[in-house]
Amino acid sequence: MMRKLLLAFLFSLMAALPAAAQSNKAGPVKAIASFSILADIVRQVGGPHVEVATLVPAGGDGHVYQPSPADARAVAHADILVSNGLNFETWLDRLVQASGFKGTRIVASEGITPRRLEDDDDDHTHDHKSDAGHDHGHDHGAVDPHVWHDLQRMRRYVANIADGLAKADPAHAGEYRQRAAAYSAELAALDIWAKAAFDAIPQSQRKAITQHDAFGYLADRYKITFMAPQGMSTEAQASAEGVAKLIRQIKQEQVQALFFENIINPRLIEQIAKEAKVKLGGRLYSDSLGEPGSEADSFVKLFRLNVERLTGAMRRDS
Repeated sequence: MMRKLLLAFLFSLMAALPAAAQSNKAGPVKAIASFSILADIVRQVGGPHVEVATLVPAGGDGHVYQPSPADARAVAHADILVSNGLNFETWLDRLVQASGFKGTRIVASEGITPRRLEDDDDDHTHDHKSDAGHDHGHDHGAVDPHVWHDLQRMRRYVANIADGLAKADPAHAGEYRQRAAAYSAELAALDIWAKAAFDAIPQSQRKAITQHDAFGYLADRYKITFMAPQGMSTEAQASAEGVAKLIRQIKQEQVQALFFENIINPRLIEQIAKEAKVKLGGRLYSDSLGEPGSEADSFVKLFRLNVERLTGAMRRDS
């Protein structure tokens, strides 16, 4: 009887070992994020207790990323994997399966109500296929994964990441939640600043051209008309007819704000600017941070810079 009780105790102890090892092991929790914007948010929430790596590097394009064997090894050794979800990282499930990852998965967009793409034509704040003449490259009823351009929704991302870190490392749960609350407050203040900046621009001038259709959440939040020659994914190809329609529209509506993006070759948008005789407004950061040490090497810096460049270009003819 005593031997049976001892065996039962040992089995229960062994079953508890992985969780105990996770929260009490020496050194920081190893987290890996699918792309650089998420990696920065994990760093902000995790602080010194979390070591963060990223799969798609700064300046990389998450739509078309091709994981390497080194990525599979990195995922295999991670304690936590943080992804966006909403079909943004179409390559990630295959990578996770190949790696044999056994840690905690955090889907940052869990609980978010995303933009539905069939709503585009009903929303006056942005032009899409009907006016700009391009193909989104998505199924009817699909959702927009570019949630990070809406700071209100991003506060849910922060909470989800804090909850996931607390679950994986309960010893520091209080610190994660404290850091998340402070960072969430910073995003709320940034949103108030951005709204005031766009509200100072007349509605008729809140128009911009970008390379791909990544800024729908920004459009909804601040009542901006965005037009793009490419669709929701950078894999979508702009048609000659669509580009010609877009150039005509730029001239007709006197759009002053044309931008290239940090993740895409600027050749097409440069051609459009030249033919429409509009000066380029510079670089916007759509799906990725800038390189470490650059002007947009954190999510807060990225968002502020985008707002400053957009509003600066929109004010040109005022």
